[in-house]
Formats: sequence, C-alpha cells, structure tokens
Amino acid sequence: LNDTMRAPTSDYHIKAEHQGLAGFALVFLLLRAFSSGCAALTGVEAISNGVPAFRKPKSKNAATTLAAMGLLAVTMFCGIIALAMSTKVRMAENPATDLIHNGVPIGSGYVQNPVISQVAEAVFGKGSFLFIVLAAATALVLFLAANTAYNGFPLLGSILAQDRYLPRQLHTRGDRLAFSNGIVLLAGAATLLVVIYGADSTRLIQLYIVGVFVSFTLSQTGMVRHWNRHLRTEKDPAKRSHMIRSRAINAFGAFFTGLVLVVVLVTKFTHGAWVALLGMVIFYATMSAIRKHYDRVAEEIAAPEGPSDDSVRPSRVHSVVLISKIHRPTLRALAYAKLMRSDTLEALSVNVDPAETKALREEWERRGIDVPLKVLDSPYREITRPVIEYVKGLRRESPRDAVSVIIPEYVVGHWYEHLLHNQSALRLKGRLLFTPGVMVTSVPYQLESSEVARNRARKRQEWNAPGAVRRGPAEERPKESSNTKG
Repeated sequence: LNDTMRAPTSDYHIKAEHQGLAGFALVFLLLRAFSSGCAALTGVEAISNGVPAFRKPKSKNAATTLAAMGLLAVTMFCGIIALAMSTKVRMAENPATDLIHNGVPIGSGYVQNPVISQVAEAVFGKGSFLFIVLAAATALVLFLAANTAYNGFPLLGSILAQDRYLPRQLHTRGDRLAFSNGIVLLAGAATLLVVIYGADSTRLIQLYIVGVFVSFTLSQTGMVRHWNRHLRTEKDPAKRSHMIRSRAINAFGAFFTGLVLVVVLVTKFTHGAWVALLGMVIFYATMSAIRKHYDRVAEEIAAPEGPSDDSVRPSRVHSVVLISKIHRPTLRALAYAKLMRSDTLEALSVNVDPAETKALREEWERRGIDVPLKVLDSPYREITRPVIEYVKGLRRESPRDAVSVIIPEYVVGHWYEHLLHNQSALRLKGRLLFTPGVMVTSVPYQLESSEVARNRARKRQEWNAPGAVRRGPAEERPKESSNTKG
C-alpha cells in the first residue's frame, strides 16, 4: 500500500509549532481542529434555504434530502481523511516555512495542492483519466456551490428590500422572473472580492467561515426564542412535547455553532476574519440607515386626512418657455405651451451674446409670434443662474401661484451625441427640481439620429423572449391604447 499509494508530500515533515502541548493549549488545538472540520461540512444550509422549491410535503422532503446530503458529506469527509492518512498527505498553514524536506524548509516557490488533489494523485496517478475526471467533478461541484449564493441572495435581498432594509430596486423581478438586480449586485461584489484577494481561496475562506457560523448561531438562537414564545401559550401536551424536543435540538445546535464561531474568531481573526466582522457592522449600519430613510420619507409624504397645501389648486399658472433661438424645437415647445391654456405665457431667453439676442428679437417680430419675449441680462454670460433667479422671483411675488417651466430638448440616438446636446437643459432641470412650486416639462424633438435608438428598441421588442411564443407574433399582438401608458 505504501509503495503504490503515496502522496507527493509523503516525504515531507511538518515543523511543530509547540512541543508537548497539554492542558488548555491541547483543548484549544482540538477545538480549532473541530471548527475547521465544521467549516468543511458547511453547505447543507442550501437545503433549508430552498425548502419552497420542494414538492409537497415540503418540510418532509427537505428533511429527507438534508439527511441524505449530511450522510454523504460525512462519509466523503471521513473517506478523504482516511485516504489522506494512508497516503501520508502533509498540509501546513504556512508551507514555505512549516514543510521540511531533507531538513530544509521547502521555500516560498512551493505551491501546496489541496488534499483531494494529492489523494487523487496517490490513488489514480497524476495525469491519469480518473485523476482528470475527479478534478473536473470537483470543479463542477465548486461551480454549483458558488451558484447557491446566486439562488439565495437575490431572494433574501428581495425580502429585505420589501421590509425597506435594502433599496427597493432589489425587490423587483426582471423579464425572466428572476431578481436581476440582486444577481448583478452579487456578481459585482464577488468580482470585487476576487480582485482584492487575488482569487486566493485560503484568504477568502475566512470571510465565508465567519459569515456561515454567525448565520448558523443566529438562526438556531432565533428558533429557541421561537419555541419559547409558543410554549407560553400552547396547552396541548403532545404539541408541547414536540416543541420541547425541537427547542432542545436547536439549543444544542446553537451551543456548538456558537462555540465554533468563537474558536474561528480567536484563531482566524488576524487571518482575515476581522474583515467579515467589519463588513457585518457596515452592512448593519447601512441597512438601518436605509430603513430610517424609507421610514422618514414615508412619514413625510403620507397623505393627510384633511386638506393640505399639496391638494389645494394653485390660484394661477405661469408658463415660461426657455428658448435660445427660433427653430423647430422652439416652435413645438411654444405650440405645446399654448395648448396648456395657462393664465400667463411668455418666452424667456438669456442674453449671453448681444448680436445673437438682437437677431432673435428681430426674427421674433418678423414672424409675428404672439407670445411675449423676455430677455434676461447676464453680464457674466451665465445661463442657469438668471433663469433660476427669475423663476424664484415669480414665486416670491405670488406664493400661491405655480410656475411651469417648459424646456425644448433634443432626442438623439448615439451616446456621444448626449455630450454635445441638452447640457444646459440638464443643468437647469437639476436646479429647478429643488425649487418649490415649479413644474418642469421637457418637450422632446426627435432628430434623425434618434431613428437608430428607435430601431434598437424595435429589435428588442421583436426578440423572442421567454413567453413570446404564447403571446404570438409581434405584428399580430393587439396595440396598447394610449391611455394605458405612462
């Protein structure tokens, strides 16, 4: 056996950290080994997270699956340990200094392969067909294990978002009935961690261990509180006996998962566990702040029982159309403003170039436009400030009146065209949004390049998304009525 099944590290020796451990040190070492073994057996929690996906009876089927998964995990874990001992696998936390070969440390150039890889090399031979099959199966298992987070976190994020502890965007489903925003957020966070930790599983595992056993301990403690609450009111002896037994099981689990958590925090704190603790504190503070923000906004915008300033009709409406020169977008904005039938209507321009302002006045009079034109002087050639001050002046003169600011806006089809157009309009809208009693309306004018964006949208509509076959061809679907949009 020793001649044919020897691990590549069987000739190495491990440097002992301390000679003759006894007493508390020996107990602590055993607890550390116990916590490492518990971390290796995690993953069964995916069953409890996916109970709603089981067939009825859900709890019974999930419990059966969980028992089978736990039995397989323990069997495989014990088998790997037995094979590792038989093939004399040597693993060290710091292999560069703790692995000794011919009396000399092996050095930093050595890459320590996982236990499974060394056992497979000893049993099947390096590069053999079965060795490759085992490596591929291990990679597939790891891939599916990573996918567990993408099944669980989006759903958890949706629940937290529904309770207003995360942004509301995480609560909505995408067009494929998945929580797309949660998946994208998780992918971004995973990518960031991989980049920061250099894809080093030894460093990343510390974050996983702490997070898993914190959740285990909290969930088991929560179940103990759950049974205590029901036992206060339950009178049926049979049900009370079942609850007491369940409470004992959860208390047993809470004790040992809490013990593992303490050992992990003590032994792995400097190895990266502190990052997980810091992250939990930051997440808790962030989610609490989000909840407070949503509660504060909900209280602020709640509709009162009686009449309020927001429901009182304004005395008058002043419409102001912002213009720079006379062209098609300006004429369309003026036509729209006339249709609103406001109490007063005027066109507003800012004088930043006397020659252009003079030409604007002359053309305005030549065309005979029946809307008063007001020009604001701007000695420093600013556009935003004079308009803001003028609108605020209208509000000061008549606080009960509303001011409607109408802005012509180009609609373009290429991303780079947005850098060349609508910049002044965007700045004005951003400032006017903070002015009470002012309504901002954009009147779009589609340029020829907007046809590109329209074609892209049409292609997306014609694409056969899931469910499109049931809806029928795009040209045969009923058109949406205009009163259902918006």
